[in-house]
Amino acid sequence: MVKIYTKTGDAGETSLFGGQRLSKSNLRIEAYGTVDELNAVLGVVRASKPDPQIDLLLEQIQQHLFVIGAELASPQGSVRGISPTGEDEVQHVEQAIDQFERQLPELQQFILPGGVPVAANLHLARCVCRRAERIVVELAEEQQTNVPQAVLVYINRLGDLLFVMAREANRLAGSSDVPWNHGE
Repeated sequence: MVKIYTKTGDAGETSLFGGQRLSKSNLRIEAYGTVDELNAVLGVVRASKPDPQIDLLLEQIQQHLFVIGAELASPQGSVRGISPTGEDEVQHVEQAIDQFERQLPELQQFILPGGVPVAANLHLARCVCRRAERIVVELAEEQQTNVPQAVLVYINRLGDLLFVMAREANRLAGSSDVPWNHGE
């Protein structure tokens, strides 16, 4: 039986794949920790029983976010035995965006996050995804940091997908997007 606590992080450090120790405040740890947070928010969305098509896609995304977490937790940007993020994963997200957009009315203005609980939580997930993206971009800009380009593209597209999924969840529930009233 593996214990959940190891006591190796009690001094504020943690291990990457390969054994390198880093401060828990290191940007790499922040990057994969925020991806993990996004995964947890997607778990909240799934717990609220979205449409089966959305739920299946969210499960696939959650599975892949573990891959991205592993890639970010590796100084090499990849982990032996785990298929890396690539063009296929990016295309899968783009195809899902295109499919949802075909079903949605064209946006004429900015909308407020919200609507039915599933949609509101998808908007929350989108915000966490965008924060993860900013942190991963910052990590990628550091010298001697290997972040695969496909990870950056995937996380960027994922934010877009979560936005259209929120709109689709509202549409399926018969709820309209709430337009931003910019003082008019």
